Amino acid sequence: MSSALLTKPQMRGLLAKRLRFHIIGAFAVSLGVVALYKFGVAEPRKKAYADYYKNYDAMKEFETMRETGVFQSVRPKGE
Repeated sequence: MSSALLTKPQMRGLLAKRLRFHIIGAFAVSLGVVALYKFGVAEPRKKAYADYYKNYDAMKEFETMRETGVFQSVRPKGE
């Protein structure tokens, strides 16, 4: 009597059905992670580099390092 009320389990195509669901879910999650990384890490980093190099003076930085004695092959200006 109770066996007539239970539905038969799906056996044919079960793996394909579950794989389709999980592949779509994994694809959606990976796209979300990529978007979070791009807008949370990469874009702010690119903006920080652009802001830093906007007013960067390489010769001024070289002179500062030369005066502090960072380079071994370049003497400070006063010597």
